[in-house]
Amino acid sequence: MRAFVDLWNEICETRYGIKDPKYRRFRYGVQVNSLGLTEQQPENNVYRILIEMLAVTLSKNARARAVQLPAWNEALGLPRPWDQQWSLRMQQIMAFETDILEYEDLFDENPAVERKVAALKEDALAELALIDGMGGAVEAIGYMKSRLVESNAVRIGQIESGEITVVGVNTYQTGEPSPLTSGDDAVMNVDPTTEAEQISRLNTWRASRNPEAMQQALDQLHKATLRHRSSRCAFNCRSQSCVTTGEWADVVRQAFGQYRGPTGVSASASNRTEGLDEIRESVATVSAKLGRQLKFLMGKPGLDGHSNGAEQIATRARDCGMEISYEGIRLTPKEIVAAAQDGQVHVIGLSILSGSHISLMQDVMTKLEQANLGHIPVVVGGIIPEDDADRLRAMGISRVYTPKDFELNQIMSDIVFLADPDHQAGPISAQ
Repeated sequence: MRAFVDLWNEICETRYGIKDPKYRRFRYGVQVNSLGLTEQQPENNVYRILIEMLAVTLSKNARARAVQLPAWNEALGLPRPWDQQWSLRMQQIMAFETDILEYEDLFDENPAVERKVAALKEDALAELALIDGMGGAVEAIGYMKSRLVESNAVRIGQIESGEITVVGVNTYQTGEPSPLTSGDDAVMNVDPTTEAEQISRLNTWRASRNPEAMQQALDQLHKATLRHRSSRCAFNCRSQSCVTTGEWADVVRQAFGQYRGPTGVSASASNRTEGLDEIRESVATVSAKLGRQLKFLMGKPGLDGHSNGAEQIATRARDCGMEISYEGIRLTPKEIVAAAQDGQVHVIGLSILSGSHISLMQDVMTKLEQANLGHIPVVVGGIIPEDDADRLRAMGISRVYTPKDFELNQIMSDIVFLADPDHQAGPISAQ
């Protein structure tokens, strides 16, 4: 963050001509990265969260103005209020029980820190020059997304190989059972009646509206979209006529379509195929049995935007020689089934990290049966408690993966097995 603050100050002054240092000050809030949280020995995550918070709080000149910390057990399920409170207490203890706020920057004139900052700035400026050469951030959005996916793929590979140590995952795996994760209430379970009650309230509210005024507002919005004035009209539409966000957004989608950002997952295999020879041979063998290349559909249903898992599975499947179909986040079950039907896929993989895996998978499996696609094996990954995993298997899900299943090659072998016409796919727990 010290490098970021320096770059922000320099670019604001030299590129945009901002002379007053006060207006060049970099003010930021940060959500501490939850990518490194582990399902194995989850109590260790408390220390990981603290260490990552130190990175954005210790240096006064690069200190975050607001910090949002994840809960220690977010790799297990939805955190309870107590878990969220624990993360809040971490910030409060740092702010009020230490003297960190009483001193100037502790890292100023530290030669080791200055060398690291200089190296980071040099690399960042080279990357910015490359992006500028592409025409700027908008034109380079696909490139930037692909670099993020590639970077995470390298990290996953290093964890698998042991080059990066993750305590409790690929080393120091034995230990005493944690009392924090025992019991039925170790994670928060949302009462399924909550959704039904909210839908009932929404339907009652809709029934109380003036349908003529509502339709008139939507018609006005439709006309406004043709004149590219939809933003203001959308606001008036929902504020004056009791139109839901979904209703006015559908009108805008009809006029402009729906933007789908780049996934960062290309169809072309990368050069990271070391250690994949055996799986690639298996893919080739099964593809020959199928009469065409094994095709894997990676879907991301629901509203959560955590796409890392889906991207890494799709990327590894591609590098193992499979044909992949991945359209990015926030697909509906209907869209996933349509993609499976149109693409003639052999295995469907779904990633769900919103906690809504039961309802979404019930919907997907029902729609697959209705489309006569119930024979296609389905695998699911996400933040899924074991009791829910049993329910998913009972629905007919062939494999259920959680963050502890970090060895992607094992998942790839499972997919190949499920696609093999010589094997009978069935609900078997991931091992």
